[in-house]
Amino acid sequence: MMAGWVAADDETAFEQLDTGEWQAVLRDAGNGDWRENWSLDGLTAEVTNGPAGMHFASGPEEGNHADHAVLWTQEGFTGDVRIDFLYTRTDEAIRNVNIIYVQATGSGEGEHAKDIMAWRHLREEPWMKHYFRTMNTYHISVAAFGTKNTEPQEDYIRARRYMPGVEAGLRGTDLKPDYARTGLFRPDETYRVTVIQVGRDLRMRVLDGDHAYYCQWRNEDVPTSEEGRIGLRHMYARSARYQNVSVSVRPTE
Repeated sequence: MMAGWVAADDETAFEQLDTGEWQAVLRDAGNGDWRENWSLDGLTAEVTNGPAGMHFASGPEEGNHADHAVLWTQEGFTGDVRIDFLYTRTDEAIRNVNIIYVQATGSGEGEHAKDIMAWRHLREEPWMKHYFRTMNTYHISVAAFGTKNTEPQEDYIRARRYMPGVEAGLRGTDLKPDYARTGLFRPDETYRVTVIQVGRDLRMRVLDGDHAYYCQWRNEDVPTSEEGRIGLRHMYARSARYQNVSVSVRPTE
């Protein structure tokens, strides 16, 4: 799908959710010790904090699965959830993706307990298959490009719902539509990203200066993912700076 800056229905629906009542349960400006709020998958990744925020860099070698990396929130979250952060890409990569994982839990099968921290030792090499084959979660690809080792691929934003135990792996996990040629996530530009999951609807807004870009996906066919941790994944050779990360939930009576 070629997506433009004008999508009235998506905009209206998102803004109604945006102005609803939310309670922030995690706040991280990015200038403290990242270990207070996050846990890291990946032995070669580097995470540093400074006045400009939290800088997260996966390992440098493209094609080496050990050089992927994932930052997970220490806390899990239940019910409707909202994620906000400032994102500044610091790499020049023209392939591979960054991913936002929304409410991830283990499959509960074998070693893969519902609490994903119980088997983090199995993810020291953060190969993608260790996630989509073993976790229930939503996935949003951002700052994403194709993976063919030919010409640079066009950018896209894509959502998936992982279904552990499905032999096809990632095939059939995508939620329509894809958003192609967005022009977003240029290096050294700062974007304000908001992701909201309510029921079966997953929505995202990216603010680029005065422009707003909206994405909307609806999970019609498979179970929702309504509890778990939030994750930030960088495929090998990807890096970015995160500021003012917050996770919010609907307040309870």
